[in-house]
Amino acid sequence: VKDGSWTVLQLVEALGSCLENTDPRMRGRGIQLLSHVLLQCYSLLQEKEVLHLVLFYENRLQDHHLVIPSVLQGLRALSMCEVLSPGLAVSVLKAIFQEVHVQSLLQLDRHTVYSIITNFMGSREEELKGLGADFTFGFIQMMDGEKDPRNLLVAFQIVRDLIAKNYALGPFVEELFEVTSCYFPIDFTPPPNDPHGIQREDLILSLRAVLASTPQFAEFLLPLLIEKMDSDLQSAKLDSLQTLTTCCAIYGQKELQEFLPSLWSSLRREVFQTASEKVEAECLAALHALSACLSRSVLSSDTEDLLNSFLSSILQDCRHHLCEPDMKLVWPSAKLLQAAAGASLRAYHQVTCTVLPLLLEQYTKHPQSSQRRTILEMLLGFLELQQKWGLVEEDENTLLSLRASVCSVVFSALTDPSVQLQLVGIRALTVLGSLQGFLSPSDLELVVDHLIRLALHEDSQSSEAAMEAAGTLAPFYPKVFSGHMVPRLEEELQSEREEDSSHDHCSLRQRCLQALAAVSTHTSIVKETVPVLLQHLRKVQKGSEAGNTQGMVSVCQSLHRVALQCQQDDDGCWYYHQTVVPCLLAMAVPAAMQESAHPLLGKALIEEEVLAAMVPVISAATTHLSPELAAQSVSHVVPLFLDGEVSFLPQNSFPCSFQPFEDGECFDTQRRLIALLMAFVCSLPCSVSWCRELLALSCSCLCPFTATTAAKCFAGLVNKHPAGQQLDEILQLAVNRIEPSLGEGPRRMQALTLLLWVTKALLLRYHPLSSHLTDKLLGLLSDVELGPAVADGFLLLMAEPPDVLHKGCHADVRIMFRQRFFTTNVPKLVQGFHGAGPDVKANYLKGLSHVLNHLPKPVLVTELPTLLSLLLEALSCTDRVVQLSTLSCLQPLLLEAPQIMSLHVDTLVTKFLSLTSSPTMAVRIAALRCAHALTSLPTAVLLPYKARVIRALAKPLDDKKRLVRKEAVAARGEWFLLGSPGR
Repeated sequence: VKDGSWTVLQLVEALGSCLENTDPRMRGRGIQLLSHVLLQCYSLLQEKEVLHLVLFYENRLQDHHLVIPSVLQGLRALSMCEVLSPGLAVSVLKAIFQEVHVQSLLQLDRHTVYSIITNFMGSREEELKGLGADFTFGFIQMMDGEKDPRNLLVAFQIVRDLIAKNYALGPFVEELFEVTSCYFPIDFTPPPNDPHGIQREDLILSLRAVLASTPQFAEFLLPLLIEKMDSDLQSAKLDSLQTLTTCCAIYGQKELQEFLPSLWSSLRREVFQTASEKVEAECLAALHALSACLSRSVLSSDTEDLLNSFLSSILQDCRHHLCEPDMKLVWPSAKLLQAAAGASLRAYHQVTCTVLPLLLEQYTKHPQSSQRRTILEMLLGFLELQQKWGLVEEDENTLLSLRASVCSVVFSALTDPSVQLQLVGIRALTVLGSLQGFLSPSDLELVVDHLIRLALHEDSQSSEAAMEAAGTLAPFYPKVFSGHMVPRLEEELQSEREEDSSHDHCSLRQRCLQALAAVSTHTSIVKETVPVLLQHLRKVQKGSEAGNTQGMVSVCQSLHRVALQCQQDDDGCWYYHQTVVPCLLAMAVPAAMQESAHPLLGKALIEEEVLAAMVPVISAATTHLSPELAAQSVSHVVPLFLDGEVSFLPQNSFPCSFQPFEDGECFDTQRRLIALLMAFVCSLPCSVSWCRELLALSCSCLCPFTATTAAKCFAGLVNKHPAGQQLDEILQLAVNRIEPSLGEGPRRMQALTLLLWVTKALLLRYHPLSSHLTDKLLGLLSDVELGPAVADGFLLLMAEPPDVLHKGCHADVRIMFRQRFFTTNVPKLVQGFHGAGPDVKANYLKGLSHVLNHLPKPVLVTELPTLLSLLLEALSCTDRVVQLSTLSCLQPLLLEAPQIMSLHVDTLVTKFLSLTSSPTMAVRIAALRCAHALTSLPTAVLLPYKARVIRALAKPLDDKKRLVRKEAVAARGEWFLLGSPGR
């Protein structure tokens, strides 16, 4: 038939004797063959052939029940034909409705009938609508009694289409509702290893879409939902509440009017009495949806304002709880009121005109800080709702009329001794400040005064919150903060207080620096704060205090925060870059030059700690530059390091030349500044051709800090270098330098560091050479001297470094490099472990644990059976890092693969309990967490160990470290409850 050498009608004639056979089984086999041909060839049929076949198959519907499944398959094929004559679809459906008792068929055959209807509804919609309500009635009879979830999903979709495409429901609305709502709420648990993959949630969502598809169901559905809300089953409550929320999107007040009192009664009861956060959240969402639905209704002059009466009921039932002295039902009442008020501006005004004055009055009445905090948190909830609409200058705006009282309450909270009340006050202040036009100029000055006081002189929690609030409000009022707050902070920073102890003064300076950074969230403020921070950095550099290293680190941390905050603004980013980067270099370069002649001058600035703090500043200042601006900056910085060209630096008259790549001990200090070069070039969107100089420095320099930063810089450039001959030459040069140095001599560690960073750079971009270099590292694990460092190096290969080789600095990072590394190299690690001597076995275990720790857990679970024995062996290793890494790897696996882990429960219990006595606190904590996670294994497996574990966990309850005791309490508690009813 497919080749065209036969027609389908010829096939029918050839099957004639079979199709007319008196044995129903034989007739069934003939029709089955014909139907299978049609399912493959329906698109080749002519209109006349389809007509004859439809008539034939309709007639066969009256045949023996053994024939019917094959007949339905043939009709399904014909229902997909585009050349079906008008009227045939209706004819087929009438025949099915009349001749076939669908629910007596097997599941697959029932599914075939639903498929025929779905096909006709997709291609013959107008014809089917011509049947009127008869089509709806026929389908109702067909679906009635369906139980199979596979069929229900299709049937629910058909009902949705009936309603969405406006098929005539006629007098059968209630019947259609009944035939679907009988499944509500869905109670279905998929069988284990179900090949169809149908979940309970699929059925719930599909049925909900039916029930919430038309307001015509409202009079039947709402009583059902109210009934199920009162059920003892939490799942039934949740399903009912979520369905109600969905229905409110299409209902109007006409549908809801009769049921509002009952709905409110059920929702109120659940919120006041439930112990379930899920049920409470769904109740509040449903109340919000009801209020929104009533808010949308267009009122005519003769209709009742249902929103007004509904909100009045809520206020009547909740407001007296806000005034109760014991404040028992305060929070549930406030949540209900906020849920209703948040639905619309009209609802918000009606609720707040009653509630806000009441809350302000209660705040004044209650003197205790804890009660005031509760009241202010409720007030904050209503203030946050106002943010949705902003301030509307109109008579009914309750908040504007209460401006003085609200400000008074918030400002009083900011001066309260209670830190918790201060924190709520700061949040409220942030919300008020974000409402443009609410705070007067005098209020704003008071706000800044409070924020400065809190940031500099209060508890650390209040200080951090005040700084965050200042950063949030600064973009709203940049002139106020740059003109009032920044000068005050600068003044505090520069003042020398003799009455303060040295520690207090350092703490105050630290907070001033943090506050200056926090408030720098607008470009105009950044232009005020950056010069202040840089000026302070110069002052600290010139100081002779013992702690000026830490002082410089603090300034750099603040500069880094500012850089991060202005990255998204092009103007601010470029201003910051061209101001800060030259200034830092202008301070560091002369300090590095003077170090050789005057060892004490500016020494702090070239300390490793300070340079390490400068790296993220320069990096963050560079990563978001446009290619044009980046090129402009490169034209200044590159000549500085290559040629000593200092003309672009401010104050650029230096006593000698800057030559960090020159050989000789006198240039050792200058070479430290390669760290700043790394921060700059590795954050550019493109690579810079400097690889050879950096390669030479990383191999020859004896200073570990300089050698490492040069290696990192080289790796960062190699990672971004375009593929081609030039890259191949550079890499060959690197390999030629690394391999001889790894053999013998004083520079083995420098060579290993370079090898690790180059391997990382190539591994990230899937470069072919990475395999060769990784094999080199695997071979070095058996080296007695370098082996431990190589094992630690696997952490570098798998983790994301903070300063180079990550996506934030434009590195070439492929999406699944860790999985690829695991697949290729873990078998080699395992093989190497089994063949290694006892003195180096720990190196392989440490390397393996680092790899596994950074692998996505789903990947690790699939490989667990082959690796578990090795992980258990790693727990016996005396190396603290191996123990800790292995424990942190095993803990999530206990939760995610309990069946596999339970096979080794005896070993796991013994190892974990042994490690709870480790001399290392971190190992004790990790072992206790694993002992805790053991309780997720099947109870029957664990019960034989219960008494032993409880006895063993009594000892860490007396541990000298509080964090260990905390974990011991949690773990022992879970083991006590093991096997209890309801667990």
